[in-house]
Amino acid sequence: MIRLFKHYVPHAVLLLGLVDIVLLGCAAEVSWVLRAWQIGMEITPVTTRIGPIITFVASVELAMIAVGVYGLDALQSVRFACVRIMVATALGLIFVSVAAFLSPGLTLWRSNALYAALIAPTMLTIARLLLGSVLGSEAFKRRVLVLGAGERAARIKALADKPGAGFVTCGFVRMTNVESVVRGAIHRDAIESLAEHVVNLKASEVVLALQERRNALPLADLLRIKTTGVHVNELSTFLERETGRVDLATASHSWLIFSDGFTSGRMISTAAKRLFDILASGLLLVLASPVMLLFAALIKLESKGPAFYRQKRVGLFGEEFDVIKLRSMRQDAEVAGVAVWAQENDPRVTRIGRFIRMVRIDEIPQVWVVLKGKMSFVGPRPERMQFVTDLAQQLPFYAERHMVKPGITGWAQINYPYGASLEDARNKLEYDLYYAKNYTPFLDLLILLQTVRVLLWPSGAR
Repeated sequence: MIRLFKHYVPHAVLLLGLVDIVLLGCAAEVSWVLRAWQIGMEITPVTTRIGPIITFVASVELAMIAVGVYGLDALQSVRFACVRIMVATALGLIFVSVAAFLSPGLTLWRSNALYAALIAPTMLTIARLLLGSVLGSEAFKRRVLVLGAGERAARIKALADKPGAGFVTCGFVRMTNVESVVRGAIHRDAIESLAEHVVNLKASEVVLALQERRNALPLADLLRIKTTGVHVNELSTFLERETGRVDLATASHSWLIFSDGFTSGRMISTAAKRLFDILASGLLLVLASPVMLLFAALIKLESKGPAFYRQKRVGLFGEEFDVIKLRSMRQDAEVAGVAVWAQENDPRVTRIGRFIRMVRIDEIPQVWVVLKGKMSFVGPRPERMQFVTDLAQQLPFYAERHMVKPGITGWAQINYPYGASLEDARNKLEYDLYYAKNYTPFLDLLILLQTVRVLLWPSGAR
């Protein structure tokens, strides 16, 4: 994997993205040349239309990221990828049309754009048919040697066995006399030189996955391995990189303290985030007001009670604030103000409420809270104090999710369905901690783009 702005991107995804960018540029150029030939126009050098080509490439490429073309499902299924590519191309054309209205000189002609929209999906699909077996081969996977053969090592093996894993395990070394859980593990005493063993297996990474590290940490071995140029990783760091979340089962206070992340020197990033929140929320409030007012009227017509509701939520540094939403449940959804987990097919949700939850229209009034500065567009989902108090007692590091401003969308929201149980809360906390630990504007942009996928293909909305 390659780390871009503290976020890991698989080599295969990065390569495929670069290939797609080149192919999109070729599609734009071919469409221009084809149209020029049809109307008998002189074909000028490509340098005269670099701006329109870049606009088309950027529009479709960003749309492809947004709809999940580089997700695991799309990488494993050409049919799945083809559907997402066509949707992305359509979204890209919409953006190009808007750009043409604002600055006609920076976009392709309408006929060019139409031709490019027909050529590009074909080229991108063919590329996946040709590169599919190569991208999924071991050539793009790291070879990992695991030091340990217990339950922790078994977790790595299970992760490697999953479809789309970015690594393969080339061996397991049992470092103590504790009974082995992983089959085929070699005892350390059977290896004369661990460093040479690593080199012979052509391992590119060694992961320390010992069940009990006391008096078992092989410092001399690890130093020798490190000096041979092989990367040495601790299990929690390895799992964070491979899963995009902080694994609560292995994370410790010392790891969170000494590992990379939670940097305080991000004043410029924070200021830029706030500036974006102000500009985007102001614009969105103006554009979305008619939609919000329409559904507010429909809610009033369907059920008694106010169209909007306020609720106390826990925000930055554990402080409470009022969140505003369009009401999607009956007025008597909670008896005596007692917080209740949302459920699948919750009977308290009205007909209008079910629709606005599915397409996330109920979240629009929160934009006002973003403008006021209590929330951001991107961040952990704010919860009610009753839930926070209960979860903080049952889940480790739960309070740390409040070290960043809560958001309308977030890393957990795009990667995991809406939580309605302790196990759901645990899984979402792992994603929230990853975001709090690795926050950058790049990650915010990635989350905002992929929120489009959640809106187009709602999953787990309640």
